[in-house]
Amino acid sequence: MAHRACPDTDNAAHWSAQMTAVSARRDVDAFMRLFAHFGPRLQRYLVGMGVVPAQAEELVQETMLRLWHRAAQFDPSRANVSTWLFRIARNLYIDSVRGEPHWLAIQDGLEQLDDLPPNDGVTSTESFADGVGLDRAIAELPPQQARMIRMSYFEARSHGEIARELGQPLGSVKSNLRRAFAKLQASLRKAP
Repeated sequence: MAHRACPDTDNAAHWSAQMTAVSARRDVDAFMRLFAHFGPRLQRYLVGMGVVPAQAEELVQETMLRLWHRAAQFDPSRANVSTWLFRIARNLYIDSVRGEPHWLAIQDGLEQLDDLPPNDGVTSTESFADGVGLDRAIAELPPQQARMIRMSYFEARSHGEIARELGQPLGSVKSNLRRAFAKLQASLRKAP
């Protein structure tokens, strides 16, 4: 059976209905419509974050597999389908890079953040970041990129929230974050 395109593909209610069909009836056609619509978008998003195309394709497939298995966990009152899927894809990507050598110290330290006492008004997160050189690497970024990195990773703000607060187009925020993240990765790889 051919999967007809939805005439209004940006309609959140339509995609929520497709998720309900997958969740309630294991509707393969609804799943295929979701995959056909969101798969290419997720691929572009991941490649835009600097993920190589082959890995991006694997992450898209894993994201969609999670959709299939966890469709019942989707709550349309908390997020749109697109937000839910992009968050899954981003988390899968972050999980994949956490195994890289420059992320191991960060990952180990994150597990111990609650045990670190505050030091002269400096939070344990700031102390830890200083300890692994992340704070230094962020400080070496252009001021706007450093601010965006802090907003995104330390304040857990979405790209849309950052764009609104800074009064910038969403595409510019995403581009700046991609460049900043690439510079941070290069800097952390050079760190002893």
